[in-house]
Amino acid sequence: MPDLLSLTWSHLQEAKAAPNGRSAARIVHDGDLRQTVVGLAGGTELGEHNSPHAATLQVLHGRVRVVSESGDDELGTGSLHLLTHERHSVLALEDSVFLLTTVTGPSAPTPDAGH
Repeated sequence: MPDLLSLTWSHLQEAKAAPNGRSAARIVHDGDLRQTVVGLAGGTELGEHNSPHAATLQVLHGRVRVVSESGDDELGTGSLHLLTHERHSVLALEDSVFLLTTVTGPSAPTPDAGH
């Protein structure tokens, strides 16, 4: 498995150097489960978009604001946020890196043993 601390610093540097202020890489892909490290230079926004079936955002470094119809949530390093099923945007209030965990669809039911 990748080292999140190393990924945090490398994506932070890549985002700061990128013309669009972003850097991202999927680090886990297992069925419907995906985890992506996202780096955003301060002031960069991921415009409004839909949430997948289920998702969380965990700030690894920095501060971000998640904006949705339900309101704004400001999150700092170590914060974990459940992304609702509303359209939302993410704004980096400072140079930031977060771990986005998503489930893209409902999992298939597990067959009962012996049936």
